[in-house]
Amino acid sequence: MNVRRTPRVLAALLALSAPLLILLALLVLLTRQGADRLPAIPALVIGCGLLGTSALRRRRRRAELLRALRQGPQA
Repeated sequence: MNVRRTPRVLAALLALSAPLLILLALLVLLTRQGADRLPAIPALVIGCGLLGTSALRRRRRRAELLRALRQGPQA
């Protein structure tokens, strides 16, 4: 594997980790019964929290970029 592509692949895997964690937790919640479902709840909460914080960060970065673009070049 190319050395330059490794960070891209790693970033892609990390980007997929939260949705896959949520999917796995939902799968466990659907397939198990009773008290066996409880261990899936923390994974579901953590996955949702990771997605939420990622969305907030992205929104803030885009707002800062838009602000910088509207200000124009600094002389």
